[in-house]
Amino acid sequence: MAQFGVTTAMVSIVLSVFMAGLGLGSWASGRWLEKAVAPPSSRSLQQGGLLSRLPAVRVYALIELLIGVSGIVVPYELQLGRRILEHSGLSSSMGFYWLAGLWVTISLLPWCSLMGATVPVGMQAIRQSVPAESRRSFSYLYTANVAGAIFGTIVPLALIELLGFRGTLRCGLAGNGVIALSALFLSRKRTLATSPAPAPASIAPASSGDRGILWLLFLSGLTCMAMEVVWIRSYTPFYGTVVYTFATILAVYLLGTLLGSVVYRRWSMHWSEEHPVVWSLLAVFALCDLLAANPDLNFSRGFRLVLGIMLFTGLLGFITPMLVDRYCAGNPGRAGKAYAVNVVGCILGPLLAGFGLLPFISERWATVVLTVPWLVVGIAPLRTGTRLGIASRVAIVILLAISGVLIATGKSYEETYSPRTVLRDSTATVLATGQGMNKILLVNGYGMTSLLPITKVMAHLPLAFLDRSPQNALVICFGMGTTFRSLHSWGIPVTAVELVPSVPRLFSYYHGDGDAILQSPLSHVVIDDGRRFLERTDESYDVITIDPPPPLQAAASSLLYSEEFYRAARRRLRPGGILQQWLPALTDNDPVDVAAVTRSLRNSFPYIRAFHDEFGIHYLCSDRPIPSRTAEELVQRMPSKAVSDLVEWDEPSGDGPADAAEDRLSDLLEGELNLDQLIAASPNTPALTDNRPINEYFVLRRSQAKKTAASPAEAN
Repeated sequence: MAQFGVTTAMVSIVLSVFMAGLGLGSWASGRWLEKAVAPPSSRSLQQGGLLSRLPAVRVYALIELLIGVSGIVVPYELQLGRRILEHSGLSSSMGFYWLAGLWVTISLLPWCSLMGATVPVGMQAIRQSVPAESRRSFSYLYTANVAGAIFGTIVPLALIELLGFRGTLRCGLAGNGVIALSALFLSRKRTLATSPAPAPASIAPASSGDRGILWLLFLSGLTCMAMEVVWIRSYTPFYGTVVYTFATILAVYLLGTLLGSVVYRRWSMHWSEEHPVVWSLLAVFALCDLLAANPDLNFSRGFRLVLGIMLFTGLLGFITPMLVDRYCAGNPGRAGKAYAVNVVGCILGPLLAGFGLLPFISERWATVVLTVPWLVVGIAPLRTGTRLGIASRVAIVILLAISGVLIATGKSYEETYSPRTVLRDSTATVLATGQGMNKILLVNGYGMTSLLPITKVMAHLPLAFLDRSPQNALVICFGMGTTFRSLHSWGIPVTAVELVPSVPRLFSYYHGDGDAILQSPLSHVVIDDGRRFLERTDESYDVITIDPPPPLQAAASSLLYSEEFYRAARRRLRPGGILQQWLPALTDNDPVDVAAVTRSLRNSFPYIRAFHDEFGIHYLCSDRPIPSRTAEELVQRMPSKAVSDLVEWDEPSGDGPADAAEDRLSDLLEGELNLDQLIAASPNTPALTDNRPINEYFVLRRSQAKKTAASPAEAN
């Protein structure tokens, strides 16, 4: 994200490359194992391929060591790609995405392919050392891998807070090194099975049963990954937008998968065929999300995730290894193919949800659409002449009836607001609601902003402090468009950059003159990542004003507070231009975040002034001294239309707009802050950088702060 942007297209490219690498590595290593292990037709079994006698666990050790190397290499690869893009001269988004996607593929695909290769190689290791367990070896490795993935979702959150991203990657390298050494140690302790492992039979022409299994594996990958995209939007109104929310959703997803695979391992010791009712039950569990995400039901936060996610992923965790075990019977080549088919579904699932469903229908109906295939699979036994007892038929009918009830009674969060205007796109679901001065903007159900004079000050304060008449201005993060509108009142060209396409389309909901302003030749709205825009544009600005989406701890918000971002913004300022950054710091009352942002600004600009209002801090930053002006002088420098705009929402008074504007600015100037004091409140806090997103990762320090507050005697 730091190198290439936070756009939906870029995130989709990264996810697709990651999953494609897993599938490619699994398929390729399976094919290679099949050819390497199988003896030539002219030789006996005892004269088989070299790998039939080479401990596969040693190959596994080498692969894990190479994966660890990526922890050092990939950050440099991405930085190099960013420099290449900066010098490419590309101005169009399409050209940028093609080149960025190509570089991301070059940077990630080899390492992700190695990750995918570990599963067939691990199966071969089991085949060599414990042949009796080989038929269920995929599910054995699958269960272990998912268990590790749960820790891999949670532990790095603490490591990133303590060490930053690069330090955490080095920990990953160390972990892979331990895995490699452990595998080598294991290979020395264990000898190959006394009798050679049976050579894998060549894959017979696909039977209808085999094709059915592959289709089910494809469907399971597609629906679970597509639903994960839907879940993130569905549960954001309840859990917020911080990284811990997304990690929690993923951890619950993986925990359900783990429990399901553990149950399968025990079940498979005694049975080999699932009951036909399981497919209808899977559809019901998928639709439980409609119940869990219903805003009218007062469920606890934890219960919502268990009901809406864990039941479905738990049953998928049972079904997926069952299908692969059944398809491959311990053959690494067939396992690689089956796993690759599942991964293809995992690649297409997020694309289907993000670009094919959510831009057009609600999260509720997206869930229903994704459940339809499982409803079809569930009802199939009733139509195909499958031998079913009366009890099984009744159970399937009851489960289908329950599915219908869940669909009919489901309710999306936006239905709780009236009046409302809802717009959807591939990035987010945007909701405008309220009347008069009580209008609010919600993105994915989370409140972004409301009609407050603060957003007007973000425009007028830096323009009034400018030592010359402004030629143009840039606002990053559109919101309700209030700052964009206030900049426009100065009669200068104004560019606004907004990540979510639907947000600017709601401008007229909040401001009656919104459509006229958007149609003005002085207005230009760009849908892009704000930081990526700064790095691609050749335009220079007199004022750049930034108001990142709340809360201050929102995921990826650090990319608009980091030193790297401020350096990019400074390059786009004319000499003497002013960057205005508003920080909602005083409401959050976290001196660590304030100190980190203040340090990053101080490291990026030689001249900074800061003023506080009732909600946060206005920073003014420049490469030249920012003049000292009184409120009266600031108002005199403002066009009459801008003065009226500043006090538009104030209570009417007989003093006139100029006096009211002077009063407002006077209050702000009296609240000037000392930067040294802001930093001294948390003196050991480093500057906020791309590598150390201090505002996003905060659990450890807040836990420590609570302990200190609870034990004042010990603190003294």
